[in-house]
Amino acid sequence: MKSEQSIGLLNKSVADELAAVHQYMYFHFHLDDLGFTPLASLFKRTAIMEMGHVEALAERILFLKGDVQMAAAESVETITDPAKMLAKAIEMEQGSARDYNGAAQNCGANADAVSKQLFERLVADEEGHQNEFERQLENIKRFGLSYLALQSFGAAAAPETAEK
Repeated sequence: MKSEQSIGLLNKSVADELAAVHQYMYFHFHLDDLGFTPLASLFKRTAIMEMGHVEALAERILFLKGDVQMAAAESVETITDPAKMLAKAIEMEQGSARDYNGAAQNCGANADAVSKQLFERLVADEEGHQNEFERQLENIKRFGLSYLALQSFGAAAAPETAEK
């Protein structure tokens, strides 16, 4: 096993996941401020899952006796339109899935089965995130921003109903 190659791939993935955490939390803050609570919550939940990915990647790097590089791959894009946020998120998830597929193949070719399995699990997670974002974007395209407003209105009314 060539652990240096795996460590490099794992650290690149840490950087990508950190960039996703930053981007998704930025989206969460702005959507929450606009009152689009359900979509804001989706971005927050996804950011938390991405933090879990960072942790799993870091644990593997440390097992391989590497050092974890904690720098995000890119800076946050200042997007405030919900549909554009979702389009950006879809693009990010597609890129991650593509990169992780390649990393899994590389790790497999270098006899690092555990890193390969980690990358394969990440591919499945990223494709799940992409699916959620695509569903939300399709609903916005179909129903307009009123879709988000109605969701938020329902989410705001739900706690009051539960208390009665």
